[in-house]
Amino acid sequence: MGADGFIWEEEKINYFAEKLENESAENIIKWACESFGDKLAIGCSLGAEDMVIMDMAVKIKKDIPFLFLDTDFHLADTLLLLEKARQKYNANIVVVKSEYTPEEQEKKFGPQLFFKDPNLCCTLRKVLPMKNALSNYHAWITGIRREQSETRRNAKVVEKDKVFGLIKINPLVRWTYREVWDYIKKNNVPYNRLHDMGYPSIGCAPCTQPVRPGQDFRAGRWSGTGKTECGLHSPEDVKRIS
Repeated sequence: MGADGFIWEEEKINYFAEKLENESAENIIKWACESFGDKLAIGCSLGAEDMVIMDMAVKIKKDIPFLFLDTDFHLADTLLLLEKARQKYNANIVVVKSEYTPEEQEKKFGPQLFFKDPNLCCTLRKVLPMKNALSNYHAWITGIRREQSETRRNAKVVEKDKVFGLIKINPLVRWTYREVWDYIKKNNVPYNRLHDMGYPSIGCAPCTQPVRPGQDFRAGRWSGTGKTECGLHSPEDVKRIS
């Protein structure tokens, strides 16, 4: 249930998940805009999938908000892409930040929290800020795909968000890696140049590495920790803050 009492019954969610399963990504985004209007936002990490969604969404609803999590630990190429996206699309990009500066976080939770307790770091710098940003919305669009990892294998086009309690819409959930890049090339969509250097998934600088051929798309995230999700899509990775 959302902050203002908004709720969709599970039966209704499942109905639209099935109905939209084979629809195009553009049609799914159109449906989301028509269904939720100004109560719809898009989560945007500027990954390849998110850039595809941005290219589609601004043509459907020019002022739709893109919530960009500025963790204060982004790679320089990610911030460069942020400016390119603003220039190309004139999109309504809303920067979302943690209540803690890196210095405040270090003082309260200790140095290099991203190595010592990556789940806590992601909770502080991603999950809680996004929870606050989404508090006025009923639904949000994400760029997750089933092919990305085992944890996303059962994602649906429309589903109940287990972290934020909203409706989550995944227009690219059926897409393959090849389809994402075919769209990017065909439509001249700007993307992070690190994708050309072996980084299929890009997060914060301390926790992102390139992957080897044949590895999971998200193997370069939090490498060596067993962690593959930041918590935005996996409630089991969210740490309780006392």
